[in-house]
Amino acid sequence: MSDVDQPGASILDAAEIASLDALGTRRPVAAGEYLYREGDPAYDFYVVLSGLVEIFVTADGEERIIARRGPGHFLGELNLLSGLRVFLSARVAEPGEVLAVPASSLRRVLATQPGLSDKILAAFMARRRDLLTGAATAVRVVGSRYSPRSLQVRDFLARLRVPHEWLEAEADPQVQGMLTEFSVQPSELPVVIVAGSVMRRATPQSVADYLGLTVGRPPGRVFDLVVIGAGPAGLAAAVYAASEGLGTLGVDAVAPGGQAGDSTRIENYFGFPRGISGGELIHRGLIQAEKFGAQLSAPLAATGLREEAGHLVVSLSDGTAVTGRAVLVATGARYRRLAAERLDEFEGRGVYYAATDLEARQYGGSPVIVVGGGNSAGQAALFLADHESDVTVVIRGPDLAAGMSRYLVDRVDSHPRIAVRAQTTVVALGGEATLREVTIAGPDGNSALRCDALFSFIGAEPASGWLSG
Repeated sequence: MSDVDQPGASILDAAEIASLDALGTRRPVAAGEYLYREGDPAYDFYVVLSGLVEIFVTADGEERIIARRGPGHFLGELNLLSGLRVFLSARVAEPGEVLAVPASSLRRVLATQPGLSDKILAAFMARRRDLLTGAATAVRVVGSRYSPRSLQVRDFLARLRVPHEWLEAEADPQVQGMLTEFSVQPSELPVVIVAGSVMRRATPQSVADYLGLTVGRPPGRVFDLVVIGAGPAGLAAAVYAASEGLGTLGVDAVAPGGQAGDSTRIENYFGFPRGISGGELIHRGLIQAEKFGAQLSAPLAATGLREEAGHLVVSLSDGTAVTGRAVLVATGARYRRLAAERLDEFEGRGVYYAATDLEARQYGGSPVIVVGGGNSAGQAALFLADHESDVTVVIRGPDLAAGMSRYLVDRVDSHPRIAVRAQTTVVALGGEATLREVTIAGPDGNSALRCDALFSFIGAEPASGWLSG
């Protein structure tokens, strides 16, 4: 490794440093001094003026250097904007001087200086991409592949692109030693380990609270705009509002993305002729919103709405409330559920409502069923088939053309790993700990298919029940 290197290395010129000088403080640093550590709740944006700083992650008691930053380089990554806890440590290797700029001042720079903003954001995004693999041990999730709660935690972290390592309790040889080290009982899984802190019986809510993804209790809790729902529409509204200087809060019951966030490839979205994954689309929108100062809180559901003294008050699922001068509702839809025997038993243990990288890795090479004849079903079938699963698409209608875009119909029909069962419904599920069999009813009667996972895309209904009355 060279003295000053990747990932996400970028050098500021003298004019760019001068523009930051008025917003920050110069100070000397000594060898061995920490600028920030893993698990810290916040940190400043640092520019190295002289000397050398090492960026490293600690795992199993050992330090692993990720990068070294020298004169002209800046530190930090996307959690400077999102407010997430720090994933890495920064320690001075050679004495020198740094410029420390508060995160709030950095956000003003990103909003008002396009050239400098582009350079910093490009480096931050590159660093996050590298952290997703190179520093995955910053957050460790230990759980069972058969546990719906473990799946919820993994999916939550994946949606937010939080660097994390998944350790499967049934198979990974490291697990037993880790459980012993932290005195964790099997009944306490899943656990999430961050910077030596252990969250037992972890849930998306507890992980979000620890990482700093919930709004907390800011003074007054009054915003110019409260956006309910963080799918493409909600995030777009947050971007527009925050860019106009409005105090903006977005809340989502699950995580940013909505149904679009689960799409493996979107090819009919304006401006992306080569297509884009739903996760990447949402990731870019989230960065835009945070760049302009919008806050996001998830998982946090809206449960009610009332008016008080000319303001709108939104009741939240954690028992608190936030006040907005305006409220925008972008809560989208909830997935419909199959009318099949034993469905409840296998949700999260073989039955899913999205086909993401997590499921593709878990069920690659296994037989799977996709139920539904719309574009989401077609995209999921192609994605799973490309991961070497034999895919059976089950539809009630006579053919795919009624509900699926022509380009997807052609791809599904021509894929050697995909078979279509028309005029067919799913009537029952079977298995013990996990799904192993699906009974379908078609023109020739009932038959059983070997199936390790079923992906349901049978439409949705408006998620507006919380506004009832």
